[in-house]
Amino acid sequence: QVQLVESGGDSVQTGGSLRLSCLTSEYIISGYCMAWFRQPAGKEREGVAAIDSGGTSTYADSAKGRFTISQDNVKNILYLQMNSLKPEDSAMYYCAAVPDLGTCLYSDSGQIPLSEYNSWGQGTQVTVSS
Repeated sequence: QVQLVESGGDSVQTGGSLRLSCLTSEYIISGYCMAWFRQPAGKEREGVAAIDSGGTSTYADSAKGRFTISQDNVKNILYLQMNSLKPEDSAMYYCAAVPDLGTCLYSDSGQIPLSEYNSWGQGTQVTVSS
């Protein structure tokens, strides 16, 4: 398994912004799919955004227009810029990775396929208060 270390979680008010970071190793960024998932308390983990090794990205409907996934190939960091945060965005956010085999962006249901990802970080907590 590869090592992924998230940071940047915090408590903010509705409408605020946060940028999450996921530090990884060089070969991960260049040859892997990377994604952000989140898990609200008491709920299932869900995909938020993902990006493949070619730079194609996808977003959950709840994230479109507000969140942006990006990666810095020099610093080997995956980012999630989150704007216009809402209380329903409160969750533990996880960085995940998998070798890019062409199946990491969409499942049959159109969602980011959680089961495809086999390396996970420890998570960083985001809390949005109203």
